[in-house]
Amino acid sequence: MSASRTTLERELRERREPYVHATVVRAQRPTSAHAGDTAVVRASGEIDGFVGGTCVEESVRVYSMQVLTSLQPLLLKVVAGVPSKTVEDGAVEVSNPCVSGGAIEIFLEPRIPLPRMVIVGSTPDAEALAALAPLVGFDVVQTDGASAVPQAGDAALIVASHGRDEETALLTALQAGVQYVALVASPRRGRAVLDSLDVSVEQRARVFSPAGLDLGARTPGEVAVSILAQLVQERAAGSHLPAAAAAAALPAAAVDADHATAVAIDPICGMSVGLPSSMQVDHNGTAVYFCCAACRSAFVADPDTYAVAV
Repeated sequence: MSASRTTLERELRERREPYVHATVVRAQRPTSAHAGDTAVVRASGEIDGFVGGTCVEESVRVYSMQVLTSLQPLLLKVVAGVPSKTVEDGAVEVSNPCVSGGAIEIFLEPRIPLPRMVIVGSTPDAEALAALAPLVGFDVVQTDGASAVPQAGDAALIVASHGRDEETALLTALQAGVQYVALVASPRRGRAVLDSLDVSVEQRARVFSPAGLDLGARTPGEVAVSILAQLVQERAAGSHLPAAAAAAALPAAAVDADHATAVAIDPICGMSVGLPSSMQVDHNGTAVYFCCAACRSAFVADPDTYAVAV
């Protein structure tokens, strides 16, 4: 992989942006790509790298959006022929009339950021939680209440500061819409803190206090286990999946009924085109999309011939 794509992937991870890592695993001549070629496909559909010509790129774009939605890797095979699609477990084969012979197989792997947990405090309970949470699959940010900057996509914010800036952190988390908000405190003190919050009854009810399942926890490690158990339980009961971030980034347009991915059909060759796409023209007030410049030029030269397909 080139240094620039390595840097891009690092930046995407740091910004917690989902993307697809595409790798050519097999190429049959006269395909222009070679085994080992790679590309990064962002949630916007932008492709950085080379895994084939423009026609192959469109298939990569379309199926990468599906991979980000399903969170499952996919082996994509593109061959020359009349437009068609064959689906198997973990693999799909598409025929593309634009491909100049040969075949190419590309492995599409979703790279989704770990769910983020914000831990407020440096108490023994907070330290134990910060140590255990990564083992359960969370990306941990430990901070103090005044500096906490929770985000809507965060999996959790747990206040374990034992009286320090608790209200500020809880208010910020509720306003941001964090999925799981909890306060480590005794029942009596927890009620007092929640009663002091200037929020609606519904928002106040969203805060778990005392934090964690009632497991009879005593030590900081046991408290951390009870909180993680409750968080896992809540996430399993709801729809708090990392795919939500990727799905939110997908463009809204025509939808592939099989996988709910935004696509259009090229009226020249009949292949699927991932949206949004700059390869388009306006025909009688309707946007018409194409897989490549050649198809667009053919349409512009004689649009009436292909108008039925629009």
